[in-house]
This record gives sequence, C-alpha cells and structure tokens, in this order.
Amino acid sequence: MFTDVTRQSSCPPLGFGVLGCADIAWRRTAPALAADPGVRLTAFASRSPEKGRRFAERFGDAAVTDYDALLRRPDVDAVYIPLPAMLQAEWIERALTAGKHVFAEKPLSTRAADTARLFALAKERGVVLKENAMFLHHSQHTAVDRLLADGAIGQLRGFSAAFTIPPLPESNIRNHADLGAGALLDVAVYTVRAALRFLGPRLEVVGATLREADGVVRSGSALLVTPEGVPAQLTFGMEHAYRTEYALTGSTGRLRLDRAFTPPPGHQPVVDVTRQDHREQITLPPDDQFARIVAAFVREVRGEAPAERAASAAESQRVAETIDALAARAVRTKAPGDVS
Repeated sequence: MFTDVTRQSSCPPLGFGVLGCADIAWRRTAPALAADPGVRLTAFASRSPEKGRRFAERFGDAAVTDYDALLRRPDVDAVYIPLPAMLQAEWIERALTAGKHVFAEKPLSTRAADTARLFALAKERGVVLKENAMFLHHSQHTAVDRLLADGAIGQLRGFSAAFTIPPLPESNIRNHADLGAGALLDVAVYTVRAALRFLGPRLEVVGATLREADGVVRSGSALLVTPEGVPAQLTFGMEHAYRTEYALTGSTGRLRLDRAFTPPPGHQPVVDVTRQDHREQITLPPDDQFARIVAAFVREVRGEAPAERAASAAESQRVAETIDALAARAVRTKAPGDVS
C-alpha cells in the first residue's frame, strides 16, 4: 500500500470546483480530490455539458455549470484547472481575481513573466496558487536523496533525465499550436524540474535543440550546468519510444530510477545503483503522488505549510524561467516535410 496521507482536521472540507474536464482530471486528479478528507467536490464546468454530467455522476452530488458561473459559486473555495496550455493563464487569473485558491496543471502560463504575474496576483488576493508538479511529491525521490547523502555514488558529477512518449494523434491538443504546449511545456518541464531539484536553482542553460513540425515543438534536448560545473543532460519528446527516467552519476558510481515521473499508485519503484564491482537494485514501497500533492495543497490553503507554499511558488517560477531560457537558446530544426 502507498503511504497514508490522510489526516484528521476540525476544519470543514474545501469546496472544490473543477474547471475543465480533461483526461488527466478523469484519470488521476479528480479521484485524488474525491478521496481526500479535506476536499468536497461541489461543481464541474465543461464546454461539453455531457462531459460535465459524466464527471458529476462519477464523483458525487456536484453541480454542472459553465466556467464563469463556477467562479461565482459561494460553495467553491478552490478551483482545479486542467485546461489546454494556451488557455491556462487566462482562467487562472479569472479564478484568482474571483478570490479562489487555484490548483492548476502545468504550465501555469507559456511565459515566465506571466507566471510571475499570476503568483503576484495570488499574493495580492491572499489565495494559494499551486502548480500540479505531482511527481515531486512521490517518496521515491526522498529515498534517492538518502542514498546520495549516504555516499552511494560518491560526489555528484552529472545528471541526466528523459521523458519521451510515442506520437500522439494529430487531433490531440498538444499537436495544435493555438491550444497545446507541445513537447517543451508538456514533457520537458518534468526533466527540468528534476534537474533543478537535484542540482539546485542556479542551473543555467548552455545549449538546446528543438525539433518542430506544424509550429509545434515535437522533441528536443538541452544541456544545463551548475556554477560548479555539474552538467544536466535532458531529453524530451512526443515522437519516441516511451521513457521516463533520470540518472545521477558520481565519482564512485551511478544511480538510475525508472518510472521517475509517472508511477501509478501501486507501482513499486526500483533504484538501480551501480559501482565498479557492485550492482544493487533497491525496491521501494509504492506511493500515490497525486494524493500527496492534493494533501499538500490543502495544507497550504489551511495555512499549515507557509514554507512549503513559498518553496512551491519559487520552484514553479524557476522552472518557467529555465524553459524560457531553453527556448531562447535552442537551435531549431524542422521535421522532414514540414512546410510551416
């Protein structure tokens, strides 16, 4: 079983509205919200009333309404927003302006300046804005921290990460420049976040490549480095075999973690540690990263985790800045046959 993240509280549950009935909401986030004792799902808003009713029927006695009406509801304290990338910033801003706490899918916006503006608005309105960087909340990464601290691979010399997925149907919003974010904002952000987590916020982009088709980034790679010279090599894309992993190389060994970004709740992570004359595979307990981040959001709204809230905002802002830098430095190439 995954680690229990439930808690007893005398506070009434947060009334939650879901603004946009996306697939990620159906499969992962709405079930995590519904299972959290600090949450009450009260309303769903969708461009498709039929889809909204489908969510409401599955997740309880919740109203089905439109976007603006959901933000006016007094029984909605917080809003979960899983909209296409190009629509996120607009509706996050509207929700914050309406005085709602916001838990949103990545990216919060498509530019670091807009992300900073949204966090400033949340602070001004006295509400929480949190990006759904769920993988950071999985306990497997804390286990990796312990191994590094115990000297399992010696002094850190390098980091690499990959998140690639097979080609998506052309109808998928990620393949439409006016809606989706492409590989850069949809999958590269995982590798960037992981690099910043293990190497620190002073990572700088020194080179990058982006491959485009029809105005959409389909894949890419990047090289980043710390002031001390420790490199991070990142690979990402939507036209590959599936990979979701990172590795840390040290002076005496190497550590690798598969399923680093997308482990399902029942998955038992395995950390592979290799040294010159030794190889060890360490099996870790399963965990539910979606349940954990929902619990973290509720704590932040309750005012129980001010340091965690500040760190989360700073991390999201630094990721946005790094993505901007990566895009600015990248050598861009066209896929064969692309005429965009």
